[in-house]
Parts: sequence; structure tokens; C-alpha cells
Amino acid sequence: MIAVRKILKSSMVLMVVLVYLSSPTSGLSEAVKKNIYDPGKQKPIDSVLKVKVGEIAPDFVLPSVSGEKIALHQFHGKKNVVISFVPAAWTPVCSEQWPGYNIVKDVFSETDAVLLGITVDNIPTLHAWTNQIGSVWFHVLSDFWPHGAVAKTYGVLRSDGVTERALFIVDKEGFLRFISVTDINKKPDPSVCALELRKLKKK
Repeated sequence: MIAVRKILKSSMVLMVVLVYLSSPTSGLSEAVKKNIYDPGKQKPIDSVLKVKVGEIAPDFVLPSVSGEKIALHQFHGKKNVVISFVPAAWTPVCSEQWPGYNIVKDVFSETDAVLLGITVDNIPTLHAWTNQIGSVWFHVLSDFWPHGAVAKTYGVLRSDGVTERALFIVDKEGFLRFISVTDINKKPDPSVCALELRKLKKK
């Protein structure tokens, strides 16, 4: 019976993910859509990674929308950390990507993980944007000044000053266990993050 429930739950998650991936801005309200700026087709990837799996993740301290300063090292020995870089607030794909993590929110609890969202936008911009798109339950951090310093350290700062659409998973000991830099024009599949976190739990 438990096995059947797990299969049904997995099937439902898969269906939600497929709907989520099928169309940009599909889950946004009409009011939010009016404020979305579409930058058009971008070069898929425009940077060179400076870190690799197996290395210690570069530490950082960044201001958050909540008013706190969040440091990567504060989670060492306590939590696995997923770092999600997105290019810019008020753009179509980014405005869908972060709320899309609701699909796999339970996995973060199951795998003792936290999610840190990072952009190079300033705090007032991030405050307004995240309030509008809603469903953002994780720390949202600003890498605005020095502009893109953390993104540059990781090797995901693009030549136009925004970041790549990138995902890094850091284990409790501070080591990088997964890196993904994907096409800036497309929403990444949130189930990939869930799968990698579950792999980490088994180790």
C-alpha cells in the first residue's frame, strides 16, 4: 500500500512538472504578467565555470530580502544547501522558476536541505518582485554590490552583467556535489534538483 502511494505521488509530481515546463508565465496572474519584461532570445550560456564538483564551495555573505545577512558557512554541519542563481527579476522564465520549487518543496525537508535564491538585482527590486510572484518560501539574496561578486567567484556572471541560470548543491561539509548551468532561455526541471538531493541523502 505504501509503495502504491509513493508511485501515485511520484506520478502526480511528474504531471505537475510537465505542466510547469510546458509554458512560460502560465502560473502568473494577469497583474504580474503586465509588469514582466521580456528580454527576448539570449545566448544560452555566456560564462565559464570557476568551480567544480568535489571542491569546497566558495563562501559568501549576502543581504536577503528578509533583512538578514545570510552566509553559506552558517549551514555547515547543519544543512545541505541548494544555490539557485537566476538572471534577473521581472523576467518571464525567472518569474516562473522560483515559484516552481513549490513542486519539490517537501524534498528539501526530507533531505535536510535549504534553498538560497540569488540574483544581481538590488534588495528593493527583489522585495517588490518576490511579493508579486508569491510562493517564494526560501531565502532570496542580492548579489548587487559589489556587482555580481559571488556569481563571478562561481563563474556564472555573464558578459551583460546578469547571471546564468545555474544550480549548485553543497553538502553539509561544504563540498560541491552537483552543478548545473542551463540555457538561460528555458525553465529548468525542478525534479532534477529533487533527484540530486535524494542521491545526496543516500550517501
